[in-house]
Amino acid sequence: MGDSKKPETAGPTSMDRRQLLTWVVASPTLVVAARLALDAPPADTSPSVDVIPLDLSIALRTDGRITVTLPRTEMGQGITTGVAMLVAEELDADLGQVDVHTADVSTDWLNQLTGLSSTMRSLAAPLRAAAAGARARLVTAAAHRWHLPARTLTTAHGEVLAPDGRKLGYGELAQEAAGVWLPEVSTQPKPVERYTVVGRPTGRIDARDIVTGAARYTLDLDVPGAVAAVVARPPTLRGSVQSYDASAAVTMPGVVGVLPLPSGMAVAAQNFAQALAARDALDILWNPGPASHLSDEDIRARLREAVSGPVLPPLLTVKTLEARFDFPYLAHAPMETQCCVAHVTPEHAEIWSGGQDPKFTRHEVATALGWALTPQRVTVHTVRAGGGFGRRFFPEAAVEAAQVSRGLGRPVKLMWTRNDDMRHGRYRPASHHRLHAFLGLGGSILGWHHRSAIPTLELPHGFGDALTSLVGRVLPEVTSAFFFELTQHLPYRFGLLPQQHLHEVPLPIPTASFRSVFSSQVAVANELFVDHLARGLERDPVELRRTFLTSNRLKAVLNKVVLEGAWGRALPPGVAQGVAVHEEWDSAIAHLVEVDVTGEVPRVVRAVIAADVGLPINPRSIENQLQGATVDAMSTTLSAGLHIDAGAVREGSFADYRWLRMKHVPAQMQVHLVRSDDRVGGVGELGYPSAAAALANALARATGTLPTRFPLLDPGA
Repeated sequence: MGDSKKPETAGPTSMDRRQLLTWVVASPTLVVAARLALDAPPADTSPSVDVIPLDLSIALRTDGRITVTLPRTEMGQGITTGVAMLVAEELDADLGQVDVHTADVSTDWLNQLTGLSSTMRSLAAPLRAAAAGARARLVTAAAHRWHLPARTLTTAHGEVLAPDGRKLGYGELAQEAAGVWLPEVSTQPKPVERYTVVGRPTGRIDARDIVTGAARYTLDLDVPGAVAAVVARPPTLRGSVQSYDASAAVTMPGVVGVLPLPSGMAVAAQNFAQALAARDALDILWNPGPASHLSDEDIRARLREAVSGPVLPPLLTVKTLEARFDFPYLAHAPMETQCCVAHVTPEHAEIWSGGQDPKFTRHEVATALGWALTPQRVTVHTVRAGGGFGRRFFPEAAVEAAQVSRGLGRPVKLMWTRNDDMRHGRYRPASHHRLHAFLGLGGSILGWHHRSAIPTLELPHGFGDALTSLVGRVLPEVTSAFFFELTQHLPYRFGLLPQQHLHEVPLPIPTASFRSVFSSQVAVANELFVDHLARGLERDPVELRRTFLTSNRLKAVLNKVVLEGAWGRALPPGVAQGVAVHEEWDSAIAHLVEVDVTGEVPRVVRAVIAADVGLPINPRSIENQLQGATVDAMSTTLSAGLHIDAGAVREGSFADYRWLRMKHVPAQMQVHLVRSDDRVGGVGELGYPSAAAALANALARATGTLPTRFPLLDPGA
């Protein structure tokens, strides 16, 4: 519906104009751009887009289609649907009219990093403002054509409506609206209570394309003349070629060439079957990698030693509780392995890949090609990706593809096999945690101390800006420690000054952010120890949490899972419940997990999830994300983990990296949304920590033994 308020040019109610800018971009049809800024010119002006980087743009075409250009990567998390819903809502358009395109890498875009659960959190306000501004200009253009007061017009289904029944489609008005500089109706986004699209469970707009195969992933792209390429890799992490004999491989059918790379030996052929066969025919002598002296026991010993110093209890302590927890290295294991299409000429490189930070991809490819000072010679096209979870921050496949393409003088499609991805990727680091709770008279809690020993988390891509990317490359320990301090907060009042410390342990094993990053270990250990503390105090773990939680949002989601999961009800022998909570990225979540340990292996029979993500743009997408994170957490808590044997990763595929199958997923997995306000919170990483901790707490209650080493079903645990 149109807005009958007096003309305004303000941004959304939650932002003032110094923080959120929208403007019309010079174009034959209406294009509205938006960005967040701390200090900039007033909104609805027309600065050059070559000067001010954008967060996004919305374009209206003459055929009535609405195109959103989004500098983020769709990896299956459903952001394209959420973006389309916000735009359709504010434009009073049908969802089917909105197309969402991913932007290529460019300095025009302020931030192109997809991670930190930031896409909808950071872009919802600019999307709403830009779409509302576009609607106001369309209404104004129609008012000028009809010579009617703009305040008398309304909008619906992609049309502007007059009181006398006349209507004009947005496409018919797109050119005239591009010339409207001062809208005559409000550019304010709608109040949330008037939403009719946002907040309703909606199927993905790309679902049909995905299930029919119409959706195009990197290796689906048809680049003329491209040949298939694979890489023979060393048996140990970051090993190198000492010598090789390619005489047998180069004579095999379809082989185009064999090239040495810093990471191994590349083989190119007319198709992947030929390339893989020729790769197997190579005779290579390898130099061991820098981690070849390390195995699991060495790693655990180093981590344990890092936090083994004395801990000084506070005054009046009468009892100290202590626990230690070990977490393994984890592979991200997205369904689409690393891959890239590259075409490199002497002057230019063109890259197609589904990366989480295409600007970092451009930097790394340019550096590998010797063009570090002229990165603009590299064009990166961002493609839909089949899962990321932090792995796709690193563009090793793009670097290799560019090197092979330059060596062959032709385009290549380079693919990592599942074994490549598992044994030569980047991993969530292993960790060791030592926690203490200091108890006083009468069961009072005087203090909490948590020391985490974690190998340095590599963040050379930074947080989406040039400065943190530079620091991440030059001072990785500083960036890792900063991110730990930024994200790790204990949500309980345990003593006057609860303490959490990171002890970084440098190990030559490549690392990367994993779903929920440090929280996937630190927050899990915290929630396990809260239950351990409750047992030590002989208190109910739910009651203890309610007493000491500092967040009302966490209390609300905890109360919801306790209610829906019937916490404390009578259960058969060998069946128990566990709870855990977590808060980050402007969202809060609680899990109640029910397990049965009467069989040969533990079985999760029920999971109840309650989350407060503020404004739920697409409740169905939120439900899917939280269920997926829960299955991830169940997998890594029970059975999936990596082993390091003399610098080599033992696991190579889902045959031995034991992710849960569908038959292991509980038949009951409920998701309840608890809404405290209308902020837009993060979802993608939210569900992992509390799911893992609730499952482990349930196992502790069922077996009477506190789990301390994961995954629990690892024969060596």
